[in-house]
Amino acid sequence: MTQGEKKQGRSFGYARVSSTGQNLDRQLAELRKYVPEENIVTDKMSGKDLERPGYQALKGSLGLRRGDTLYIKSLDRLSRSKADIKAELEWFQKQGIRLMVLDLPTTMIEVPEGQEWIIDMVTNILVEVLASIAEQERQTIRRRQREGIDAAKKRGKKFGRPRKEVKDWDNVYYQWSQKKITAQKAASILKISRTQFYKLVQEEQEEGSDSKR
Repeated sequence: MTQGEKKQGRSFGYARVSSTGQNLDRQLAELRKYVPEENIVTDKMSGKDLERPGYQALKGSLGLRRGDTLYIKSLDRLSRSKADIKAELEWFQKQGIRLMVLDLPTTMIEVPEGQEWIIDMVTNILVEVLASIAEQERQTIRRRQREGIDAAKKRGKKFGRPRKEVKDWDNVYYQWSQKKITAQKAASILKISRTQFYKLVQEEQEEGSDSKR
């Protein structure tokens, strides 16, 4: 993104807390230093996934465009998932949208025209670090889940129905993995809860990982 593009682009802010009982005031006060009040979008929802109305509106056809800048207080306002944050950083970079993270001064730097590669370098470093952390977290979670399952089986516990017994699983899972439908839509088609859907997705992905080892 060139400096000219940045000056012509618009500035947006995004703030999120995990529940309706939490307060956005501190984040909003910081964002107002950089963004007009009317351009700040908020959500009061968990960061466990990206299916949040405010955030999805920002990424929609009436939201962010190439040359725009998005300000957030910290990276975990995008998501609690390192893998999701990594994917979002890559999306912003591909779309030509500058992400400014107030808690990460290196993302806030202004660079002379012709040196925009510095911004890309900072983003690429963040992506690599997040990818590494996300993979470590996935491995830790899989190990703990496997240990828990093995311990439960020893106690004689039987687990829920396998995903292959869920009608049309392969087709729905493929559509979801290609981002053609949301998790909520997939769960609705399969007539299961979204929590059950994510559990089956985890089984599918763990089986895929094991088969590649």
